[in-house]
Amino acid sequence: MTQYWFRPKRYGYGATPVTWEGWAVVLISAALMAGSIIVMERFAGAANPAGWLIWAVVVAAGVLWVVQFSRRCTDGEWRWRWGRED
Repeated sequence: MTQYWFRPKRYGYGATPVTWEGWAVVLISAALMAGSIIVMERFAGAANPAGWLIWAVVVAAGVLWVVQFSRRCTDGEWRWRWGRED
């Protein structure tokens, strides 16, 4: 049996991590995001809009990848939930 790293949220849309692997995915992606902001601020600065645009595209692609990965590793489908099991 496949062990899922995420489970659907009880309220709202999306999933929440339930294993250490799921938490690792969340924490590593958050750390990479924070690190990328620090690196961009240090090396590109506010005077380089092209650098920030490239950064935004790379971050958006990374977020899309994490979301798709999380969906594949979720036990159930992602849909809006109101807290009751249906």
